[in-house]
Order: sequence, then C-alpha cells, then structure tokens
Amino acid sequence: MPSLFDPFRLGGLTLPNRVVMAPMTRSRAGADGLVTDSVAAYYAQRATAGLLITEGIQPSLRSQSTANTPGLHTSEQVAAWKKVTDAVHAKGGHIFAQIMHAGRVSHPQVTGTVPVGPSAVGVGTPIFATTFGDAPGMQLAPVPRELTAGEVADEIDVYVQAARNAVEAGFDGVELHGANGYLIHQFLSSNANQRTDAYGGSISGRIRFAVEAAQATAEAIGSERVGIRLSPGSQLWGIEEEDVPTLYTTLVEALAPLDLAYLHTVATADEDVLLNMRKLWPGAFIVNPSTVINPLPSGKADGEDWLARGADLISFGRAYLANPDLVERFRADAPLAEAEAETIYHGGDQGYITYPALEH
Repeated sequence: MPSLFDPFRLGGLTLPNRVVMAPMTRSRAGADGLVTDSVAAYYAQRATAGLLITEGIQPSLRSQSTANTPGLHTSEQVAAWKKVTDAVHAKGGHIFAQIMHAGRVSHPQVTGTVPVGPSAVGVGTPIFATTFGDAPGMQLAPVPRELTAGEVADEIDVYVQAARNAVEAGFDGVELHGANGYLIHQFLSSNANQRTDAYGGSISGRIRFAVEAAQATAEAIGSERVGIRLSPGSQLWGIEEEDVPTLYTTLVEALAPLDLAYLHTVATADEDVLLNMRKLWPGAFIVNPSTVINPLPSGKADGEDWLARGADLISFGRAYLANPDLVERFRADAPLAEAEAETIYHGGDQGYITYPALEH
C-alpha cells in the first residue's frame, strides 16, 4: 500500500507526497477580486503539500458567490495571482486554481446582476452578501434567471477563458468545481435543473454541462492540466440528486475518455458509490475523507484508510487551516493545532498566516 509520503506522478508533475490541500474559501481578496501579498504568503506556507488547490476563484463577475473572494477574469487579477504562483514555485510546490462558478448561489449585492442557473429555481437560503467592514449582510439568494441554450455555451467558454488565464498566471493546472451546490452541480441536480432541452431531463442531459465544460477546458490548456471535483449526494445549497449511484456512474464513464489530470471527490456518498467511481476512473483519484457536516477535520488515519481503498491522493481541508506544515506533522505523528473558528472568513492576517510551523 502506498504511503502518504510517497511521490506520485500527476500529468507532467512529480508530486513529492500524496497530501493535497483541498480548496477552502478564505475571503481574503479585495473588493476588486485581487489577491494580496498575504494570500501569496498563505499558499507558500503550505507549499510542502504534494499539491495545493486554491480556494474557489470566480471566472467572471456574475459567477461570484460571496464577497471578498478572488477572481481570474481581468488582467489585474491574473497579475496578482502570478505573485502567488511564483511564491509557491519558489518553495518547490505545485498549485492548481479551482475555477468556481457559483450559478444561483449568488446575490446582486455582490455582483450587481441577477444570478443565473440551469433553471429559475432558487436556493431558498441566505448567503453572505456584504464586504468585510460593513454591517453583517446575510441576504436571501434570489431566484436565478434561467440560462438560454446559447448562454449555456457562453458559460462553458467562461471556464475555458479562466483556465487560459490561470496558465498565464503560472498555475500548474485548474480544477473545475463540480461540487457543493455550485453551477456544475446545479446542472447535475434533479431539483435545481428543471430543463427540458439537451441540458436537462434525463441523466445524460444533466451531465452534459459538466462533460462539455471539462472537454472544452482540456482542449484549451491540455487535459493533463485539468481536474474536476465532485460531491456525489451532497445536499449543500439545497441540491437534490435522484439515483446518485447511476448519476455518478454515468458521469464518470463520460469523463473518463477525456484523460483529465484527476478526479477529486468528497466523501459525501455511500462508500459503494465512491469505490465504484474509483473502479471506473482510469486516472489519478483524489479523495477528501471529510465533509462540512463532520464535527472534526479528517486526519492521517483517514488518509491512510482511503489509500488502502484505492485512492491515489488524499485532500485535507480544515486540517490545513491551522497547520501550514501538515505534511511534516503527519510524518512526525505530531498533534494538530486547532483553527480559530471566528477568523476563518474574518478578512485579516490573524488566523490566516499567523499559525506557526511545528518547530516554533
């Protein structure tokens, strides 16, 4: 059985270990979607991971979900991210940009426009729609405007252009966010997607957007630079999925011929579903053992368990908040520090780049 500390070949990259930093929203960007020097320091601190995957990055203004999240759709944003990738590469690390289109999980107060989605079906819950420093701003997400068939193609192009921008910014690749209730996941859903055209209805229709977005992105920047993240059965942001085993069998079978860099799944479904995805997926398979509803972050034992079940790489999210040297702590069987819950989305350096490494 492979160890978490064994190297792994991922596309054109040789990862020094099998520990992946999972994407996590940290809300440290400016109002213009520009990342800062603190963001560069944050990722550089964690560069001993085999692979870093960034927080979700909006590929267009209207695809932004909540305030203070970063973008990758202007030349200024591309230049700002170059500071991050340079800092990570200087430490010997590898970093993918997660491209996250929020779809209906957005608000005009954030983007200045009505959100879009596969159908005019609202989330039904509030989202954080105010920039830091202002009054608390939980606002009910409005009913989105249904995308026309032509606009669906336009949104695929949004992923493609953001991927090209990511390469220009120095990223080693991109991860399409197809999980956690955002746009790709909304198309997969049986309640958020009420379409009767080629992008809805049957399972083959509901997976079409995900497959076409992945294919177009792979054609644009190379399949070895494109991964996709899924969360089978997840009900985040009001998502429902009928017949999860069949849906994800069909989706993985359709994605497999694209020869993507990896498939990254959250352990949100029954084990049989995840193991079947592993069986069907011919390439690198990343498992995140933890879910947002679990009270504790996953740890070394969870990672070793999934390596034994056939995963190639293990992603850790919450454990990386307060442990920038997570790989070294795992290697030494050292205790993990606990994150300050109140600073996860706080907006400043405290609780972001202030957690010390083990030797301190």
